[in-house]
Amino acid sequence: MRKRFEQQLSIGRLLIEDTEIPTAKRSGALPGLFAALKEIYINPEWNENVFEVLEYKMYSKNNNTGRPGMDLWQIFVLSQVRLCQNISYDDLHYLVNCDSLMRQIMGIETIHGYEKQEIGYQRIIDNVRLLDDETVRKLNDIIVEFGHSVFKKKDGAALRLKTDSFVVESNVHFPTDYNLLWDSARKSIDMVAKLQQKHNLPGWRKVNDWRNDLKNKMRALGRASASGGKGKQERMATAAQRYLAKAKALYNKLEISKPNYPLSDTADMVVVMELERFMQLLHKHIDLLERRVVKGEEIPHEEKMFSIFEQYTEWVTKGKMRPSVELGKKTTITTDQFNMVVDYQIMENQCDSEIVPELAERIFSNYRVGSWSFDKGFWHRNNKNILAENVETLVLPKKGKCNKTEAEEEHRPLFKKLRHKHSAVESNINELEHRGLDRCPDKGYPNFKRYIGLAICAYNLRKIGEHLIVREREQAAGQNARQAA
Repeated sequence: MRKRFEQQLSIGRLLIEDTEIPTAKRSGALPGLFAALKEIYINPEWNENVFEVLEYKMYSKNNNTGRPGMDLWQIFVLSQVRLCQNISYDDLHYLVNCDSLMRQIMGIETIHGYEKQEIGYQRIIDNVRLLDDETVRKLNDIIVEFGHSVFKKKDGAALRLKTDSFVVESNVHFPTDYNLLWDSARKSIDMVAKLQQKHNLPGWRKVNDWRNDLKNKMRALGRASASGGKGKQERMATAAQRYLAKAKALYNKLEISKPNYPLSDTADMVVVMELERFMQLLHKHIDLLERRVVKGEEIPHEEKMFSIFEQYTEWVTKGKMRPSVELGKKTTITTDQFNMVVDYQIMENQCDSEIVPELAERIFSNYRVGSWSFDKGFWHRNNKNILAENVETLVLPKKGKCNKTEAEEEHRPLFKKLRHKHSAVESNINELEHRGLDRCPDKGYPNFKRYIGLAICAYNLRKIGEHLIVREREQAAGQNARQAA
């Protein structure tokens, strides 16, 4: 059974509400995060809201049976610390067992002399991964509402919004036809090697020779592609034909061996299913490499794949000098005047202008908008009409040449002022990238989406916590001044 949090059951534990948060200006990112977490924990309203969301996701149908799992509060804190610091699970494991401030915020720190509770590495991973994208989005909505109460936003007051997009990279190598073919081939060989080791699979005694030969031919094609000089195309074609011949021989041997694949237990079934998946990818990339290099065809973009492991990965060209190409997913964020991210969206092969209608529907259903600024990539005539109905001051520069009316609108003082202020969202994006959204190390699309959501939650909490620390520092300075007087 899993519980919210029950600290009073353990003697010698330091209370979360007694945690002393460092207020020095150069104390780093964690104190800001911990200040916000402490405020949520001691405030009954926000505490209840957060736990309701976590309970809905975490609790089983019968939560009164089974072993006690990690407390919900501890899971919440761990997920935020990892993304706030942009660290690996190894570093998170070190912090949770060695950093006294973090341990007290989690509610597991003890007075000297009492038994110290430690949390295992795999337990951290297994519990943090229980969160999903939907749960994290609900948590972020609560955090934004909490932040507005901390920043003293009046009920019904209009927000001043800014929207921009950037690329969150997936953890993949740069794709080429020949190295994707190699990935497919080596993973097929890996699956066969598992079966060979366990069941002495007939016909695969020299499985390692297949791997070495394919790798050598892949590298030969890579060298031919990277080199210059006379006869480059002929050298590439020759190397590609040798590489393809070996890859086709491997695929045919895998097909012939299918009846001999053992299915003695569940583990064997999983390996065979994975083998069949990699065989399909092997066949696909044999075809793509042959068409492009040997036959000289131009492959349509929709047929291309940019990773056999993270297949959601997109090839994104945003017109920048460096990097000119990014591999991942475009993500749109909308920030308010308090620099909090009130909305985010992962784009599915969409351009900026295509997501505005659904973005506007989400924002208008929750907030009143005083001003809203975009860059030219979001411009479309229909988008302007949709936004203008509900936004007091809309800054949506036209893509292309303006007519007389549009030129007059874009030269108004308020329009120019808000357009200049729009660049502030770039600093928000830069900070998000330092919170982990430069490159996602987690595997699989569901984990990719959760990772982005947790990074945005951690960013918002840190912004709120920094404001709380500044407010406390000002109160302390005022009190000292009064005492000195």
